Amino acid sequence: MRLLKFFWWSFVAVICAAVLGLSGAFLYLSPSLPSVEALRSIQLQIPLRVYSSDGKLIAEFGEMRRSPIRFADIPPHFIQALLSAEDDNFLNHYGVDPSSLMRAASQLVKSGHIQTGGSTITMQVAKNFFLSSERSFSRKTNEILLALQIERELTKDEILELYVNKIYLGNRAYGIEAAAQVYYGKSIRDISLAQMAMIAGLPKAPSRFNPLANPARAKERRDWILGRMYKLGKIDDSSYQAALAEPLNASYHVPTPEVNAPYIAEMARAEMVGRYGSDAYTEGFRVTTTVPSDLQAIANNAVLDGLTSYDQRHGYRGPESRLQGKTRAAWLQELGKQRNMGGLEPAIVIQVDKSGLRVLTRSGDEATVAWDTMKWARPFLNTNSQGRSPQQASDVSQVGDLIRVRRMDDGSLAFSQVPGAQSALVTLDPNNGAIRALVGGFSFEQSNYNRAMQAKRQPGSSFKPFVYSAALDNGYTAASLVNDAPIVFVDEYLDKVWRPKNDTNTFLGPIRMREALYKSRNLVSIRLLQSMGVDKTIDYIAKFGFNKQDLPRNLSLALGTATLTPMEIATGWSAFANGGFKISPYLIDRIDSRNGETLFTANPARVPSGQEDQAGIAAPQVQAITTDATAAPSTQPQVPLTAERIIDGRTSYILTSMLEDVIKRGTGRRAMALGRNDLAGKTGTTNESKDAWFSGYNADYVTTVWTGFDQPETLGRREYGGTVSLPIWMSFMGPALKGKPEHRLPEPEGILSLRVDPVSGRAATPGTPNAYFELFKAEDTPPSVNELGNGSAPGSPLPADEAAPMDLF
Repeated sequence: MRLLKFFWWSFVAVICAAVLGLSGAFLYLSPSLPSVEALRSIQLQIPLRVYSSDGKLIAEFGEMRRSPIRFADIPPHFIQALLSAEDDNFLNHYGVDPSSLMRAASQLVKSGHIQTGGSTITMQVAKNFFLSSERSFSRKTNEILLALQIERELTKDEILELYVNKIYLGNRAYGIEAAAQVYYGKSIRDISLAQMAMIAGLPKAPSRFNPLANPARAKERRDWILGRMYKLGKIDDSSYQAALAEPLNASYHVPTPEVNAPYIAEMARAEMVGRYGSDAYTEGFRVTTTVPSDLQAIANNAVLDGLTSYDQRHGYRGPESRLQGKTRAAWLQELGKQRNMGGLEPAIVIQVDKSGLRVLTRSGDEATVAWDTMKWARPFLNTNSQGRSPQQASDVSQVGDLIRVRRMDDGSLAFSQVPGAQSALVTLDPNNGAIRALVGGFSFEQSNYNRAMQAKRQPGSSFKPFVYSAALDNGYTAASLVNDAPIVFVDEYLDKVWRPKNDTNTFLGPIRMREALYKSRNLVSIRLLQSMGVDKTIDYIAKFGFNKQDLPRNLSLALGTATLTPMEIATGWSAFANGGFKISPYLIDRIDSRNGETLFTANPARVPSGQEDQAGIAAPQVQAITTDATAAPSTQPQVPLTAERIIDGRTSYILTSMLEDVIKRGTGRRAMALGRNDLAGKTGTTNESKDAWFSGYNADYVTTVWTGFDQPETLGRREYGGTVSLPIWMSFMGPALKGKPEHRLPEPEGILSLRVDPVSGRAATPGTPNAYFELFKAEDTPPSVNELGNGSAPGSPLPADEAAPMDLF
């Protein structure tokens, strides 16, 4: 009896000691334990996602791939698989499973080191959200105490929802929905029982049981979980056998952008980081841009086709490298280092015959490149000359050559090369500044440099419309005669003699401004600028949004020697397309939170839709333009902003008519192939053809295209804005406007159409030969020859037989 009493009291003492120890530990540790209530409002890291205006994914930014899922949306089979693998007693315990802890303690005693932690799912939630992964008794004690608190304050469903959305499952996938997308390209709701079991086996060791890195061990783990489910009665025999027989068909699926717009994505990312800092990558923002997916796809193809066409006109520069004598394994290794650029895939020639080439692609497949796609490949000698046309495939390429191929719509491969030149395209909505398409170069993979936004280049003659606009607002008319004759300047802003000339080195004498613009006469632009004054004209042109520091303070400004980006040019041209209003380009239309709450909606300054301001009367009040997404969110309804009028609406209307003539009878005639009468535009080519431009518009879109080399060098003889950039512009505007009715702005009040004598530029008298109708502002209508005689007034056309002494060379 005394022995029994001893054991009894010893047992009671041990129990009391354990209770006192746990109580002491709780009292000691509880003040430092975090509040479990915080779990209800926990913010899991979710990547930044950028979408097109029609809701298609452009890009995703963030270290963690995560798509939180509600408990109600989790398939029951997955819950059963997870509990079978991780905690089959989850529904019965209160956060801690004593048997699991005892098993872990026993393993520790036998082996001398920790093998398992005996953690329940609730304890794992406590560790994942509040604690580190340190293996220590104090951390385990904290884990146990937190698990007990969690079980008191949260339901089992809430605990499971937190767990499945937090856990790391390999390959940057956090949470079961992201894992299903990464390994199977499907939602967790759409995968099979075997696939669910595979994902349920990952929490234990995401690297060891990863189906991509260790398929054999992953299958072993999956089958064990299926066996547990069958043993516990969660699935029947037929389901069990079918799942066991299913192959391990996991493969790596990255979020595939639905829209190829990397430059747009980078612009949106940078703007979001500017607003939210590093939180932009983790707070689950959904950014909707102003770019429709169809217009962006058209822009991508236009730039790709235009640069490829230009590049092939100048010959083949040879393979990127020569790998003759290497093994197939070495070839595949080299191909693995290469990246696609602008849709051009790397390939290595493994056979050459009369029909073309047999190539090895990066995927390890073999394919044929037809000889017909290689006939363009004359050897490149220099920018202006090429060698003889190839007669057979062996004249172009040899076995072991690393080349580029383009995959055509029918799946065939065409011989190609990465262009040496670059191009940029910008399209804006002239009514509010929304960016509708943007391409910053041939390939974002080749260069992240966004030429549409960052490349400051000389616009050449595409800048002349700003000088002509200034002239129209300073008393000149489209019928004014300006002398296109040789001239020598010793300009007050220059320290040397300057003898400007026209591109063709010809001179036409007195010429109407309309004709001078569509024929792009340099000397007329210079005389206009000189007549108005450089400083006065710069002040006028700066209203279009240009920085005065980028505008040279001399007469060369008339020839487009300013340094401007394609975005700046497109922004300035928007005033011609919208009736004379200044707009500010913007990209982000809306920002939504992870919960769907709209945090920001763009409120750009818009061109007034009514006719009351089309005559050139300035808007009575212009509110500040606050379209930047960095503006603080506001719960107040946004007041529509009215764009600022910067030029007379009649000026933009007359100038548009003049720019339409550039397309109908000038340097942009090629655009007549689009079969539209509402297009206006202007080419631009700088000295030695180092920069080629075309800017054009109708009332729907303003599009600017630049083409050149990153390190300025000539594009070659006979390469101009009309041969290089205009085809790209047409390839975009044609499809973009297809099916849309012709759209011009209505004629504003205060415009008169009068018959004009083409020789004198004055109002025609009855019987004047070849008289034509010209547009004038009401106050600038020209007098007839009989009314004015042979004199001239400031701003009126210069008589054909009169010229100032300085105009003569």
